Amino acid sequence: MIDPTLLRENPDAVRRSQQSRGSAASLVDDAIAADSVKRAAMQHFERLRAEQNAFGRTVATAPREEKRALVLQAQALASQVKEAQQKSSDAEAEFARIAGSLGNVIIDGVPAGGEDDWSLIREVGTTPAFDFEPRDHADLGELLGAIDIARGVKVSGSRFYFLKGVGARLELALMNMALDKALAEGFIPLITPTLVRPEIMAGTGFLGEHADEIYYLPADDLYLTGTSEVALAGYHSDEILDLSGGPLRYAGWSTCYRREAGSAGRDNRGILRVHQFNKLEMFSYVLPDDAQAEHERLLAYQESMLAACELSYRVIDIAAGDLGSSAARKFDIEAWVPTQGAYRELTSSSNCTTYQARRLDIRYRTESGKTAPVATLNGTLATTRWLVAILETHQQADGSVVVPTALRGYLGGLELFEPIA
Repeated sequence: MIDPTLLRENPDAVRRSQQSRGSAASLVDDAIAADSVKRAAMQHFERLRAEQNAFGRTVATAPREEKRALVLQAQALASQVKEAQQKSSDAEAEFARIAGSLGNVIIDGVPAGGEDDWSLIREVGTTPAFDFEPRDHADLGELLGAIDIARGVKVSGSRFYFLKGVGARLELALMNMALDKALAEGFIPLITPTLVRPEIMAGTGFLGEHADEIYYLPADDLYLTGTSEVALAGYHSDEILDLSGGPLRYAGWSTCYRREAGSAGRDNRGILRVHQFNKLEMFSYVLPDDAQAEHERLLAYQESMLAACELSYRVIDIAAGDLGSSAARKFDIEAWVPTQGAYRELTSSSNCTTYQARRLDIRYRTESGKTAPVATLNGTLATTRWLVAILETHQQADGSVVVPTALRGYLGGLELFEPIA
């Protein structure tokens, strides 16, 4: 949820954000009106409750002959208080519903527009050139005995697969290298639940327009997570954090599940867009004033991982209309995929400012002793999709794949993946 004070004091900033996202600016006026009703209802309830408390003391000290009439008055007042309390609760829920439909207010500098309106920050590395016809990762995976898509489809249906042999080892090597990177930077590792309660999923902002991409188990009223960000955000829900020693940083290792409901016909071949994959996700709880610096820090960690995998990549600033509701800014890193002749997303990192923390009631104590929402940020450090770029980038004419130097220590010194007989 956005900051109600910002909504009251600078509604034009919220309107501009909505317009940049391509969302309805009229929701801002609806939220302002609902906030006014909520505050009026709350004040009325508090005034009646104060009268009730004062009247209760009058009844307690009144002479016996007057108490009967006073008790009747007290009962009538109690009924009014109960009604006012219900109206206050209803008004608060209505405000939360309307304000909760507003996306996070974007940070200045985020490009306006949709999926194709991103802004290029930088390109790093030289795209690989081959003196042979390069194979795509699906063919390479079959040749190396690393990826078995046919049996994945047989067992589970489309967009499923088996990683086997060097494919399974490569993913584990990548994930362990990412974990070592996270540990070196002070992240606390967590293996997270992949089933979460609805209030946690909603609190992170994932039950909006992309809710159809989430697997839901109605018999248990639980959601399968598409990223450990969800569980990591819920980890400190309803808590007051001590950030006096600096940010709290976690690295969540989990299997992730996505229905990919909106991507029919896209990337059907291979493992670029699948229903199940593994991921190591960074998640930071920081003071709001430190959020933008933390975002740059997460981005630097991600770039160091792509450099270690010897991949060519670009960093882009995602346009407002392509942001999830909780992100105020998002950077994507896209690696070059040779057989597609294009950059494809391998990582993203988002600054969610205080949006998720307000919804999940995660706070810190200020110097004045009051509490205020923290800021939350997230960023992918490694995931199954990276295998696509690694295999295609480092392939040789005979179908073998040179293992990036940084990964060899995680593979028992293996330097080359060779085609199986």
